[in-house]
Amino acid sequence: MLVFGVISPHPPIIIPEIGGREIEKVQKTISALEAAAEKMADTKPEKLLIIAPHTEHGYEVPLYYLGKDLPRQTKLEKILVTNPSYQHYFDLGKQYGAEIARTKQRTAVIASGDLSHVLKAEGPYGYDPAGPQLDKLIVQAIKEKDVEGLLTIDQELLMNGAECGLRSILFLFGVFAESNYTTEVLSYEGPFGVGYMVATFNVIP
Repeated sequence: MLVFGVISPHPPIIIPEIGGREIEKVQKTISALEAAAEKMADTKPEKLLIIAPHTEHGYEVPLYYLGKDLPRQTKLEKILVTNPSYQHYFDLGKQYGAEIARTKQRTAVIASGDLSHVLKAEGPYGYDPAGPQLDKLIVQAIKEKDVEGLLTIDQELLMNGAECGLRSILFLFGVFAESNYTTEVLSYEGPFGVGYMVATFNVIP
């Protein structure tokens, strides 16, 4: 049984022990993750399925916030993004969604990923005008549940926009493809030149 979905960024800097005073610049993201964690806990998941484009911080940073309010016995399954195809992950998500629907185990899904890495000249990867354009498109598509819009983003825009989380996001959309649900973007910001978005996928009973 599918009970909840969430998109989480994964910069280590949002963890207090790592970010120190710098976390003051990402309070929107932290507050949104805390709100999402509370919402997810309310759905009482027995299992978390998390997909990420990187190991280590790709899993650990989202779980630092989203796993806080869950019982220790909550099961955890990790999927690592290894295929370059965006369509592949939407289709894979649909397969997982069908499997989840066949079980009574209450399952929540976390899509780990940052958006553009080229939002600011002083950021780690510099600035490209494709960055803000790509992030605006992705955020809007999530608000509107526009999967087709995400699957047909111009390849040059994708390449120049330097995102890392879109495959995870498409996997999440695939999982929810046969469900009745709403989406809500809780926050978006890019203070360090990388786009951080928190959004929830909420099952309608």
